[in-house]
Amino acid sequence: MTSARSRRDTLWAVVVEVALLAAAALDSLLEVTGADGGWPWVFAGVAMLGLLLRRRHPGVGFLLTVPALVTSYALIATLVALYTLARRSPDRTVVITAAVVTAVGSAIKVPVQPELLADRQTLLDLVYGILSGAGPAALGQLVQAQASLRDRLRELADSYDVEQELREQQTLERERNRLAREMHDVVSHQVSLIAVQAGALQVGAADEGARDAARTVRGLAVSTLEELRHMVAVLRTPGGDRQPLQPQPGLDGLEALVAASGVDATLERDPDIDLDQHAQRAVYRTVQEGLTNVRKHAPGSRVVVRIVREAGRVEVTVHNDRPTERPLGLPGSRQGLIGLRERAELAGGEFDAGPDDDGGFRVVLRLPAPRRT
Repeated sequence: MTSARSRRDTLWAVVVEVALLAAAALDSLLEVTGADGGWPWVFAGVAMLGLLLRRRHPGVGFLLTVPALVTSYALIATLVALYTLARRSPDRTVVITAAVVTAVGSAIKVPVQPELLADRQTLLDLVYGILSGAGPAALGQLVQAQASLRDRLRELADSYDVEQELREQQTLERERNRLAREMHDVVSHQVSLIAVQAGALQVGAADEGARDAARTVRGLAVSTLEELRHMVAVLRTPGGDRQPLQPQPGLDGLEALVAASGVDATLERDPDIDLDQHAQRAVYRTVQEGLTNVRKHAPGSRVVVRIVREAGRVEVTVHNDRPTERPLGLPGSRQGLIGLRERAELAGGEFDAGPDDDGGFRVVLRLPAPRRT
C-alpha cells in the first residue's frame, strides 16, 4: 500500500510539474509572438530554464524569470518560481524582496516610459501585481510552515517515546533496588541467624543424629545466603541476569546515539576510557537524556558531548548553546534529571545540571575512574 501511494504521489507531482511548465511556456509564447527583435524570445527561453532550475536553486531560478517579466507580460513563470522560492527559502526578507520585484515588474515594463508612471492603469497594474506576488509568496511560506510543524511533531513523538522508555526503566530499577534492600536487610539477616544457631547446635549437641541434622541445616543456610547474595547483586545490576535480545547500551553505542539524535551534536571523547558495564550504562543514559532535553527545550542549538578523564575521574558533559528556534513549550517534571542523579549515586559518582551564562544548558556526570594497571 505504501509503495502504491508513493508511486501515485510521484505521478501526481510529475503531472503538476508538466502542467506548470506547459502553462508558463504557453503564456510566454503568447506574449512574445509578434514582438520586435529576438530578445523577447531569448528572455522567454531563459525564464523556462529558470523554471527547470528552481527546485535545486530557487533563488537563481526566480532571477532567471525576471527579464521576461519586466520586458513582457509573461507572468506565470515568475509566479511559479516565486512560490518555489517562498516554499524553500528560510529567509523571509528574500521572499518579501522577490514578491516586491514581482509586483513592480508586472506593473512597470522596460524600457520605462516616465509619462506612464503616474497613469491610472499603471497604478492598477501595480495593485494587481502586489496581489499576484503576495499570493504565491504567502502560499509558499504556509506550506513551508506546515512541513516544519510536521517535522516538529514527529520529533516530539520520538522524544516522547525515548523519555517514556527511560522512565519505565528507571521505575523498574527503583523497584529492583527496593526488593534488593528488603532481601538484604530482612531475609539475609534471618537466614544468617539460622546458620549461627545451627552452628551452635552442631557444636553443642550430644547426639550424633542431632549434630548431623544441625550440620545439614547450617549447610543449607549458608547455601541460601550465597543464593541471596547472588540475587541481590542481580537485582542491583541494571537489566539483571536476563540475556538481552541486543547488547546493553554503553560507550560503544554513543556514536550511533549522537548521530541519530536529530540535533546538531558532536562527540568528543578520550579513547582510553574503560568503565564497568554499570558505569557505561549511566554514561549512555546521561547523554541520551541530555540530547532528548535539547530536542524538547532548545531546538536549533548546537550540542557538544564531551567524555574526558581527569583528576582520577571520568567527566561526562552534555552542553548546548543558546537555542535559535522557539522551544516546543512542553512541561518539564525534571524526573529524568532526578533519575540521572540516582544513577550517578548508585555508580559512586556525582551529577549536576543547570543553565550557564551564555544562555545554554549543561549536564555533567562525574564518575570515579578505574585505576590503570
